[in-house]
Amino acid sequence: MILPSGAPTTPLPSPQPSPRWSPDHLRLHRHLLRHPGLLPAGAQLLLAVSGGQDSMAMLGLLLDLRRLHHWSLLLWHGDHAWRVESTRQAEQLEAWCLQQGLRLLVDRCTAGGPPSEASARSWRYHQLEARARASGASHVVTGHTASDRAETLLLHLARGSHRRGLASLRSQRPLAKGPDGSSPIQLSRPLLTFCRTDTARLCHQLELPVWEDPSNNERRFSRNRVRAEVLPVLEALHPGAARRIGAQAERLASELECRAEVLDLALQSLFSFGQPGAAAALERRGLVALAPANQGELLHRWLELHIHRVLAARPLEQLVWRLQAGQPPGGADLGAGWQLRWDQRTLWLQQVPPQ
Repeated sequence: MILPSGAPTTPLPSPQPSPRWSPDHLRLHRHLLRHPGLLPAGAQLLLAVSGGQDSMAMLGLLLDLRRLHHWSLLLWHGDHAWRVESTRQAEQLEAWCLQQGLRLLVDRCTAGGPPSEASARSWRYHQLEARARASGASHVVTGHTASDRAETLLLHLARGSHRRGLASLRSQRPLAKGPDGSSPIQLSRPLLTFCRTDTARLCHQLELPVWEDPSNNERRFSRNRVRAEVLPVLEALHPGAARRIGAQAERLASELECRAEVLDLALQSLFSFGQPGAAAALERRGLVALAPANQGELLHRWLELHIHRVLAARPLEQLVWRLQAGQPPGGADLGAGWQLRWDQRTLWLQQVPPQ
């Protein structure tokens, strides 16, 4: 059931006393058994619920599977305050959750909301981290699907992203480090084996309300154009394309994890004492003796490890070229106050004090 903007919430019948079960329930149940760290049995989960079909389908499935996995579920909704009706929709979602006996936490931005999609995303994850810490939740759960993953991969591919960008939207990643070295809060995406047609069907079958976001239809956003104009063509040519593209992103993520271990071993042989005050240093001569592709991989991993920043494919290629034998000493600004410097023997990282 789709609730138009501003429409009153239609009361729903109480949940059936007998457990609901479907091939979709079984698919997710088996997926979680194969990947027990994704949503561990008995864990305290904080579910990010926007009210859209993906997050509502996730909520419906996890509520039905709770009896088998013994989770404690807490719901969270973020109101960006971008639209006049967003607060009203948040109130409707809150009322529905109360009717179902579910606890929903709501955070609202100040009037006008974040200035961009990127800042809105940063705000959401900041709020989710704070709420997870306060509630003792070990996992934050979002309703991203294979369709979202396919859109992300296509956008990054068009931008010339490094393979790490193509492997984004992983099934799980640390959201925040735990205090005093304790276990980090994990961000989990259990629906990456489902696509958007699956979640639409689930909301209909489970009689879940859906609050549509009108901004999803605005073609000025690049993701919306890919969703409306690109993926439908791929699905028409090759049905199931979104799911297969998402699976390819998962394979890339697994390959990168394996490769990271090998790169870490290779970096150990290139470590240098470098320059006084350097955060980290590598032997330039040893690095440039390798094939250019391997030089790029090692530099990418080295920057990620030491300053938690990476370069896009094109700047990384330019950097590798500037480091080749015969090229003069130089430097590169990496952003966020970091610089990479090199002479004939060594390259090193240094942090530039603010002006």
